[in-house]
Amino acid sequence: MSINSAMLAGVSGLTANSSALAAISQNIANVNTVGYKRSAAAFQTVINAQTGGSGYSAGGVMATARHYTSQLGQLQRTTSGTDLGIDGQGFFVVTERPEGSDRTDSRLFTRAGAFQIDDQGYLKNSAGLYLQGWPADSDGNIDYDPSDMSRLASINVGSVGGAAEATTRAEVNANLKSSQAVNVNNPPIATYTAGAMAAGTFTPDFEVSVPVSDSKGGQRNLIMSFVKGELPNQWFVEICAADPTNIVPAGANGMIKAGVLAFTPTGRLDVTTMAASATNAGGRPWLLDYQTDNTTIQIRASAAAAPVPPQVNWAVGLGIAEQTISFDLDSSVGGLTQYDSPSVVGSTLTNGTAFGNLSEIEIGDEGFVTAIFDNGVTRRIAQVALATFPSVDSLTQVSGNAYQVSDSSGTFNLKTPGSGGAGSIAASQLEASTVDLSSEFTGLITTQRAYSASSKIITTADEMLEELIRIKR
Repeated sequence: MSINSAMLAGVSGLTANSSALAAISQNIANVNTVGYKRSAAAFQTVINAQTGGSGYSAGGVMATARHYTSQLGQLQRTTSGTDLGIDGQGFFVVTERPEGSDRTDSRLFTRAGAFQIDDQGYLKNSAGLYLQGWPADSDGNIDYDPSDMSRLASINVGSVGGAAEATTRAEVNANLKSSQAVNVNNPPIATYTAGAMAAGTFTPDFEVSVPVSDSKGGQRNLIMSFVKGELPNQWFVEICAADPTNIVPAGANGMIKAGVLAFTPTGRLDVTTMAASATNAGGRPWLLDYQTDNTTIQIRASAAAAPVPPQVNWAVGLGIAEQTISFDLDSSVGGLTQYDSPSVVGSTLTNGTAFGNLSEIEIGDEGFVTAIFDNGVTRRIAQVALATFPSVDSLTQVSGNAYQVSDSSGTFNLKTPGSGGAGSIAASQLEASTVDLSSEFTGLITTQRAYSASSKIITTADEMLEELIRIKR
């Protein structure tokens, strides 16, 4: 009967507009939710099969939820360095527990990037979801596989301890007086042997102190001692530890390396002569191997086997790692020179740092999470992973402003930020809700009117049925 179908159509209108009201209410309630994507009720007509000669049968209306997940919200600046927004497409990969996840555990996806460091050092957002990424190894390298979700791990910044960097390079800028007399306060120069200055049988004509840091950040000094040689423009050089007890074997008196350095008639280091042969004209070895461009000294680890001369180790009690230091004595702006002016140290420049504590965490636009220490050392911890989908609007919503993969969304694609269509990371920024209050309140009014109109259909149909019943009377 057409009147009955009209009443049922009115009921469907009430149901559909109730769904619309629910969607609008959800949007308004989440107007300040970070990364929230608005939803709406999409109406579609329901048509009943029509039988000829019996009048029209109203089918009514049906409402289905439509999610605007792909719509991007505005990024807003915050004061927290762990607040993350995505400038472009993609979702953070998150999990409900920080540890013990394997490939069978479900991952969730969100754009709610209000992450904070929890009591265990993990990055967790306001919904209690833990940020996933590719961890870095001890050298800061990232081994990621976009097709393997099991490579991801919850990013932990609290497990990063202090850091130190050993010295690997030393630049010496100094002058040796070219008119320095030979054999000043020393035995005949021809009797000089390597280690004589370390042993105290030869008094250095000049010394340069070179500060270095060991593998634990300990501060140590090396001494470069110089004695004018018997050949023109050449000097005997010994590099020793300022504290001889730091070096094994003990009989070396702290000496690490000894040899000869040659200078040109114009006062610059004569690299060409030293690169032409392994020794000078007197058969003495050069201090550094310019033939193979190996201008380094090496001190083996404390735990290494007993050294065989000319090898030396750090003392066992120090417990520090092997160290190779490259000496730059031929700097274009300075270096070691031999001019007829007083011997003087211009500068000694070394890298390496003392032990430092974690001072801050920095996250770059490519998603690299970097620990910065108060001694200037930086250490890469992880790289944030982003996931993209063929059909973003088809993702299934779950609590916590997150999403799950659905049959219609397609499988995820893991990407590094800024690559393959994924957006870049915006640190100290959060994505605002995509809810427009003016549109929602307008929709609220129209939905209310539509609901009232649908209820009026039922009232009118009821009155018509009542009239029909009165006919019998």
